[in-house]
Amino acid sequence: MGAAGLRPLLDSVRYEVLPAKSTEDKVLAHVPRDIVVTVTASPVRGLEPTLDLTGRLAGHGYRVVPHVPARLLRDDAHLKEVVDRLRAAGVDDVFVPAGDADPPAGAYAGALPVLRRLTELGRPFTRVGVTGYPESHPLIHDDVTVQAMWDKREHATYIVSNLCFDPRVLGQWIVRIRRRDVSLPVHVGVAGPVQRAKLLAMATRIGVGESTRFLAKHPSWFLRFATPGGYSPERLLTPAVADLTPPAAKVAGLHLFTFNQIAETERWRRALLDRLGA
Repeated sequence: MGAAGLRPLLDSVRYEVLPAKSTEDKVLAHVPRDIVVTVTASPVRGLEPTLDLTGRLAGHGYRVVPHVPARLLRDDAHLKEVVDRLRAAGVDDVFVPAGDADPPAGAYAGALPVLRRLTELGRPFTRVGVTGYPESHPLIHDDVTVQAMWDKREHATYIVSNLCFDPRVLGQWIVRIRRRDVSLPVHVGVAGPVQRAKLLAMATRIGVGESTRFLAKHPSWFLRFATPGGYSPERLLTPAVADLTPPAAKVAGLHLFTFNQIAETERWRRALLDRLGA
C-alpha cells in the first residue's frame, strides 16, 4: 500500500499544542477549522492556561479538546467546575490522562476515578479520550497500561497513543490491544516534523507540556530529531500503513504532537497530501 495509504490518516488529524502566549495566533494563522486542536495542561501552571486557551479557540470556531489531567484536579467540586466551564464554551470532547503532577493536587491519583466520576455526572462530554503506550511507559509495566485501557473502556470513547518512533512496535501494539479486546478507536500519536533546536528551545522556555515532559524522560529521542535524515513522520508512518489501515485496527486518524511548531506541521501535512494527489 505504501505512502498512498496515508491519505485517510492525513485527512483525519488532531494537532496537539502547548498553551503558550503565541499559540492562539499560530493556530489562527495556520490551522484549518476542520482540524481538531488539543491543548495540553501543565503540572506547574495548572489547568487555567489550558481552559483559557480552549475557550478562546472554541470561540474562533475550532473543535478543541482540552487535556484534563486527573492529578491537577483538587476534588469533585473542582472537577464539576471544570466540566461546567468547558460545557459553557461548547466543548464536547476531553482527554483525561493521569498527568505528571507529583504529588497530585487532590484526591485523584489516576485517570480512572475521574472517568468514573464523569459517568456519574451524566457523561457531560460526547467524547472522552484516554492514553495508550505503544512504547513502554517509564514508570508503568506494559501489561498494566493495557489493563488500564480495558478498565477505562466503559467510560472512554477513544484512545490516543503516546509517542512512538518504531513502526514495528506501533503495529505490534495495535495487534496486541485488539487481541486483549480493547476495541476503542485509536488516534495514533506521532511527532510532527520537529526541528531539534526549536524543540529544545520550547522545552527550555515552557518546560510544562505533557508531551515535552515525556520527551524529556527519553533524552535519546532528541538524537532522532538531530540526526540528518533520522526522523520524519512519513518515514515512521509509511512502513506502518499495513498495520494502521485495516478496519480491524480501528485507527481513527493521527494525533500529531506539534510542540508548537504548528506552521511546520500543517505545511508538512499539506505537502504530503499534494504529493499523494489528494
